[in-house]
Amino acid sequence: MLQELPIGIQSFADLRSKGYLYVDKTQVIHRLITSGKPFFLSRPRRFGKSLLVSTMEAIFKGQKDLFKGLWIADNWDWTKSYPVIRVDFGGTANRSPEALTNSLMGKVNANAKENNINLETIELPDRFEELITKLHQFTEQKVVVLIDEYDKPIIDNLSNLDIADANRLVLHDFYQVMKAADEHLHFIFLTGVSKFSKVSIFSGLNNLTDITLEAQFATICGYTQTELELYFDPYIEQLAQKEKLSKQEAIEKIKYWYDGYSWDGVNFVYNSFSTLMFFRQQEFKDHWFSTGSPTFIVNILKKHNDVKSLLEPFQMQDTDFDSFDIQAIDPRILMFQTGYLTIIKKEQDPFDSTMLYTLGVPNEEVNRALTRHLLANYAEISLPEVNEGCRQMMRQLVSGDSQQFERSLQAMFARIPYQLWGNDEKYYHSMLLLWLNALGFKPDAEMCTDKGRIDAVWTWQERVVIAEVKYAASDGGKDVADNTSTTAKLLDTALAQIREVRYYERYAGENKRIALLGVAFVGKEIVCRMEELS
Repeated sequence: MLQELPIGIQSFADLRSKGYLYVDKTQVIHRLITSGKPFFLSRPRRFGKSLLVSTMEAIFKGQKDLFKGLWIADNWDWTKSYPVIRVDFGGTANRSPEALTNSLMGKVNANAKENNINLETIELPDRFEELITKLHQFTEQKVVVLIDEYDKPIIDNLSNLDIADANRLVLHDFYQVMKAADEHLHFIFLTGVSKFSKVSIFSGLNNLTDITLEAQFATICGYTQTELELYFDPYIEQLAQKEKLSKQEAIEKIKYWYDGYSWDGVNFVYNSFSTLMFFRQQEFKDHWFSTGSPTFIVNILKKHNDVKSLLEPFQMQDTDFDSFDIQAIDPRILMFQTGYLTIIKKEQDPFDSTMLYTLGVPNEEVNRALTRHLLANYAEISLPEVNEGCRQMMRQLVSGDSQQFERSLQAMFARIPYQLWGNDEKYYHSMLLLWLNALGFKPDAEMCTDKGRIDAVWTWQERVVIAEVKYAASDGGKDVADNTSTTAKLLDTALAQIREVRYYERYAGENKRIALLGVAFVGKEIVCRMEELS
């Protein structure tokens, strides 16, 4: 019998007492809670942060029975327990600084009531400090403070920066209390999605350690490959039978769709929510992206009008991750912190001691969902229309029907409202890149030669399509015939380039049908040609 999956379960006590499947993270949690005092961890939404906080709470409260059979059961002093203040911003009103203040006041009062403490001060920061001090005095044990989703009052209001900034000031005063109450605190842990540079918890708290990019805690949230194959083996077997795949083929397909997240470029994990939903539904599709609200991210990306830098891997310095300011949002940092990009490689700059991080889209789930949402937003057409267009064009690629594929591309561009057209090459190129990416084309970084690099390759079962894209700005002074001639020349150049550098040779021995696809566009005019490789 399959063990029940803990979908939506954020309480460690509920998970363990009701027999849900639990991937044992207690060894790495033990390493964290015994190695210092104030810590911060950033992870995307629905990545297990709340369950992590709940697990820590159960450990510090000495709830030994919940840990039977887990690593920490025999590696923790259960004779000692600590008073715990847990603040979960997931359930906090935050649409105004007044609402946020009142909601936090309610949480402080609830913690005081739970511990039979009478608070006398009036203002929120004073009341929070009083709670910490009296808990230490009454229990004779220093206090543990666990704060979940510390940045939610800011994240939820990025579309209204006045409210976001006002909430930031409330949070600043609230978090500063922990610096003043340091002598009464045993352990502090904060989680969130983003590391905002001006919230001041990072400069205000004494020696707050950001463990987001530390290798020793890289797998504290999410599932490693080993954990997936160990804990979910019955579900993998079930999937293999359903999909008529070998067990290894099933594992590779799951990996392609949901693995790929890393915060050190070495240790990679699966998105825990997507993995659980996938095993429950046994269906390869978008599980994680669809549960969020990506509108503000899509709007920011559209405003910057540069999807190419997001669809292809790019490098950032380690110091770039500490510069996230709500008044000047860098879309690349936003994409990383919210889980749409991840670290795929980490290396030292050969010219100095700076660490360089290569970022890219983590997996097929994120790639497919993100590009199609962006495409719908860029072209101002509905997501169902985008999905249907993708299905239609995929059939055309499989059959080798370049004429229909060309007509589909032209129809897509023709549907874009005329107000969006301009003379910006980035816009046109972004549109085309989004379409190719949504169809499954991927840049092939391994195919670099002294003559060039493959633009994109698309594979599906026995079909391989190798693409080269050429663009030229439209010359308004030329007539249609001249622009058409320019486009035709670009198309010939694209196909000739594929043949010249012999991009297709790596696939020649795989018994696949190989086609060469040239795409050329001048302004709004698009032509393409597909040639089967004999």
